[in-house]
Amino acid sequence: MDSSNVQKLAQMLQGARRAVFFGGAGVSTESGIPDFRSTDGLYHQKWKYPPETILSHDFFRLKTAEFYDFYRQKMLCPQARPNPAHEALAQLEQMGILAAVITQNIDGLHQAAGSKNVIELHGSVLRNHCTRCGKAFDMKEILRSEGVPRCGCGGVIKPDVVLYGEQLPVDAIEGAIDAIARADLLIIGGTSLAVYPAAGFVEDYSGPLVIINKSPTSMDRRADLLIDAPIGKTLAAVMEALKQGQA
Repeated sequence: MDSSNVQKLAQMLQGARRAVFFGGAGVSTESGIPDFRSTDGLYHQKWKYPPETILSHDFFRLKTAEFYDFYRQKMLCPQARPNPAHEALAQLEQMGILAAVITQNIDGLHQAAGSKNVIELHGSVLRNHCTRCGKAFDMKEILRSEGVPRCGCGGVIKPDVVLYGEQLPVDAIEGAIDAIARADLLIIGGTSLAVYPAAGFVEDYSGPLVIINKSPTSMDRRADLLIDAPIGKTLAAVMEALKQGQA
């Protein structure tokens, strides 16, 4: 890891009062949660149907049992714990530097690390609801069920995650747009910026921009600082620099 990049990011954070973090699957890979597009990601694994087909609204509606076979195996990681990236972002919020975390992830690890203002663009596996009566269920209910999980009323239980073909929650869209518009520093991390409409929220941002990602993104040419390194190690080093006052 380039120590000069660590120092520069620490300096940028010291001067920020409304920094915003926009993250994707790469933030959680260090917690053991697979991403989608890397060499070992879900899109490169062999299934009867492509993951993007299985994780679609139509597939959930028409092949619910097969949806849940994949969902339980690949989308639920109850053993996962926050990694240094999640922990650093929570600490930056506590320090009054980070105003919001905007995440495309559905694992709830930002909140588990202590972040308070988390905007979940794609929902959360921790929340589920009956499609008939609306009753809420936690992830444990899905894990201990077999086949298609059902409510006591007979309705099918659906995860509160945004499937392909579904609209993003309006409150999440509005929250993300507002947070980015008011940011004095935007850090993009662990995302290829390939999933729309979520990725489109950062395109109009014109302020100081940092990108931490192990593969190129469409915003690289606009970045003031580009870091090609693991995000957990990077943010842990940045926090150490801030705490030691070496920035």
